[in-house]
Amino acid sequence: MNKTGFIGGGKMACAIIKGLINSKLCLNENIYVSAKTQETLNSLKKDFNVNTSLNNSDIVKSAKVIILAVKPFILKDVLNEIKPYITKEHTIISIAAGVSIKTIEEILGQVPVVRVMPNTPALVNEGMSAICRGNYASDEHIKTTVDIFKCTGEVITADEKYIDIITAISGSGPAFYYYFINEMAKAGEKLGLDYKTCLKLSAQTALGSAKMIMKSGVNPEQLIINVTTPGGCTAEGNKVLKDKNISAIIEETITKTMEKAKSLG
Repeated sequence: MNKTGFIGGGKMACAIIKGLINSKLCLNENIYVSAKTQETLNSLKKDFNVNTSLNNSDIVKSAKVIILAVKPFILKDVLNEIKPYITKEHTIISIAAGVSIKTIEEILGQVPVVRVMPNTPALVNEGMSAICRGNYASDEHIKTTVDIFKCTGEVITADEKYIDIITAISGSGPAFYYYFINEMAKAGEKLGLDYKTCLKLSAQTALGSAKMIMKSGVNPEQLIINVTTPGGCTAEGNKVLKDKNISAIIEETITKTMEKAKSLG
């Protein structure tokens, strides 16, 4: 792979760097990272032995694939800073939530831009990333981006018009699953089993259930039927979920999250 640069050295950047190195898609000597503090750069150097700089323009001059991994509210300033050094030979990949491809293209001009919505499970190589093509990005630019993010988990491609829905489901989704897993564990603790054991039971059950969906190809509704004996324990729990209208609560959660993502954008 071409030399790859990161502007921003936070947790998501680290997850991608780790994936690139572990998969051998990109050698550490071909990775360049900038950050605001020397402390962050020292940590990156220690953990990954990559090239580092406090100057964002150094990264653009050194690498052709540029991953923008900064906070959304400073992205425009960063784009204006690096604009003089960007060429059509660069591939610009943004993981900044809420910043549209149009906004990036308006500043940088007619250059290949790809927008990605990753999520934090990328830190344990179980991420879910959605990739959206800019107006000047080719199939080769998309392939490069897919290859990078496959190093952190699963990948889909999507039209940017769906990005706010994707943000609600997979971008914010981990927090909702953590909430549900934790509440199941706390319920078990209240019934008399220690929390640590309950959390392991709950988390592993969530992991296994997700893998059943991903690997079996069976519809989730059928999987519910498969594990539910009429008149049995699971049926009793299912009745509570239905009576409390858990479906409406989840739908409202995703809708409100999507609306917030749309307003930020």
